[in-house]
Amino acid sequence: MQRRNFLAGAVGAGALGTGAGALGVGAALAPAAGSPGVRRVRTGLDQLVASDFAVLAGQRVGVVSNPTGVDGAYRHLVDLMHGSGQVRLTAAFGPEHGFRGSAQAGGSEGTGVDARTGIPVYDAYGASLARWESMFTEAGVDTVVFDIQDVGVRFYTYIWTMYTSMVAAARVGKRYVVLDRPNPIGGRVYGPMMTAPYTSGVGLKEIVQQHGMTVGELARFFNGTFLPVEAGRPVDLHVVRCEHWKRDRLAADTDVPWVMPSPNMPTPDTALVYPGTGLFEGVASITEGRGTCRPFELIGGLATDFDHHWSDRLNARDLPGVEFREAYFAPTSAGQKPALLNKLCAGVEVKVVDRAVYDPIRTAVAMLVEAHKYPAFAWRRDSWDAVRPYWIDKLTGSPRLRTQIDAGADVDDVVGAWADELAAFDRQRQPYLLY
Repeated sequence: MQRRNFLAGAVGAGALGTGAGALGVGAALAPAAGSPGVRRVRTGLDQLVASDFAVLAGQRVGVVSNPTGVDGAYRHLVDLMHGSGQVRLTAAFGPEHGFRGSAQAGGSEGTGVDARTGIPVYDAYGASLARWESMFTEAGVDTVVFDIQDVGVRFYTYIWTMYTSMVAAARVGKRYVVLDRPNPIGGRVYGPMMTAPYTSGVGLKEIVQQHGMTVGELARFFNGTFLPVEAGRPVDLHVVRCEHWKRDRLAADTDVPWVMPSPNMPTPDTALVYPGTGLFEGVASITEGRGTCRPFELIGGLATDFDHHWSDRLNARDLPGVEFREAYFAPTSAGQKPALLNKLCAGVEVKVVDRAVYDPIRTAVAMLVEAHKYPAFAWRRDSWDAVRPYWIDKLTGSPRLRTQIDAGADVDDVVGAWADELAAFDRQRQPYLLY
């Protein structure tokens, strides 16, 4: 395979549970362990290191990770394994944004060699099952280890990297180990269900928009629900659990270090709003704040088309736990919306004032309903998918939200439409929860 040098490894890692941007640290860190109300949490990686890598003894190991795979001292999983003398590390596999996290949305770093460890790094973003199987075979792995910080949202692609690699591992008889991490937005579920006709890389299987699970719990759910069908059997799965994490705890409630999971996810505040404002990726005329200091918190369209009435109308709704500031900004990255690049945009800044009652998806629905009143509002249409052209349908799992808003439905009608499927999913996931 073609090789090139990657950046050097990230700086700087008691019992094991069983069960089924740029390099570096994000702009905001979790509070220090001594801060009032902050709980000490040991991640799956912390637990693995404390055990001297016991569950991986004698195995040839391949790692699926990115810059978030660090212990409490910001030491990366791959670097720790390479220096341990206990693990036979054979390869790493990079998801969207790359193994060292330098690529933007929809991008990867390519295949090459890690400068620090000398191991091959495979570009796994968007890899098919056949490609995963080929990579595992070429790398000679016995066990695949997954350690990536998820943000708890269906359309954040890392969980689908995990899912596809799990299916491939099951098909070729590899063991799969998940090093669990807290869900930074907690354990509550919100939002609509994915439906089979609208599956894509931002939602491969039927789960709700804010799934409320850790990656370890999701792996157990996938293994019990989908793998017996897609792979013909479950994978040999082992989850190294977190210690001291509870479902009502958000990122700010723990001392787990925050490393940017992707270039536009700089802080835990971003993750908190992302389940809702991520939907604005499906609106052609409105930017979700990429290329600003507050992506997914700053939302707006061209200042010639949108104005202060948007924030006024949203504040008048008195939505729980959130307020809106009239905002003006010029995004320096526009993703699929080049007409907005470096242009003055008018809109709102989403200010979460009470995390306990804030519902990010209901809030975003209200934002969409009010934005839809502007003549310039337009859903994003992708020419490469003539059958399912609306990106919002892939994000929400069906055309329902789009068609309801187009027909003039208000927030209660839109949110109420998914109540039954949300309750059913919450029941379905219960046997797979660990915390």
